[in-house]
Amino acid sequence: MDYIRFDWAIKRMLRDKANFAILEGLFSVLLDKNVKIKELLESGSNQKDVTDKFNRVDMIVKADNEEIFIIEVQVTRDLYFMQRILYGTSKAITEHIKLGETYKSVKKIISINLIYFDLGRGKDYLYHGKTTFTGCFQKDELIIKKKELEVIDGDTKARFVESNIFPEYYLIRLNKFNEVAKTPIEEWMAFLKEGVIRKGTTTPGLKEAEEKLRVGNMNDEDRKAYYRHLDALMSQNDTIETYKTEGEEIGIAKGLAKGRAEGRAETLLQMAKDMKRDGVDIGAISKYCNLTVEEIEKL
Repeated sequence: MDYIRFDWAIKRMLRDKANFAILEGLFSVLLDKNVKIKELLESGSNQKDVTDKFNRVDMIVKADNEEIFIIEVQVTRDLYFMQRILYGTSKAITEHIKLGETYKSVKKIISINLIYFDLGRGKDYLYHGKTTFTGCFQKDELIIKKKELEVIDGDTKARFVESNIFPEYYLIRLNKFNEVAKTPIEEWMAFLKEGVIRKGTTTPGLKEAEEKLRVGNMNDEDRKAYYRHLDALMSQNDTIETYKTEGEEIGIAKGLAKGRAEGRAETLLQMAKDMKRDGVDIGAISKYCNLTVEEIEKL
């Protein structure tokens, strides 16, 4: 079965409320808790024209417990990717607190990043990061006091105690996923990487994706736009690979040139040592070995 790429689905299809169940399934499986989407929030960075931005796409959603999810798909390498996801979470916090509100209104941000290139070094394909405060000397984790919790009421208290208010980050390195899909999270990884959905799956979100994200279900206009998107990605990847190959070739050439120069310098140095040992005049050594008198005297 031919399924639509997930980056295209986020850009064009998953913004429809009728398709929220697909994203809810991904969030629920990833966080191991039931997540329901309340509404989409404006992200301001999702041009529909593939030529505007075809290597990344993001969207922001609010869950029914007021948590805000940023889901970002990065297709090709970005030098400042980590800085960008930090900026994205910070921007989401400031943009979704109204002028004049207290800090109590700060929302919990969960940043989910689907990465289709090699990012960092590590054996795993799924990484989770969050803020904790650890003692510099005792190495214990700082836990908020009961007295301080008493000033936080209702749902806010529950959310604070459960996972604290600081952003959390999920880095999903899809090209590092090489497992046989047996668990729900592995089934989702297989779909995100290869577009594969196991027949008869019961994994949250994938059953809905199986029905709604088929290329064959697209109208002619969307299908043509989708294939233009794929062509743009292929062209972009070819361009990047070309630059990479050319860069490697230049690097090899420079390395060979440097090696030859170093080898020649080593040969002249050894020749100068032999000439000095044999009593050759220092001036002559300097002339033929391209060394200063001071350098020769130190040999």
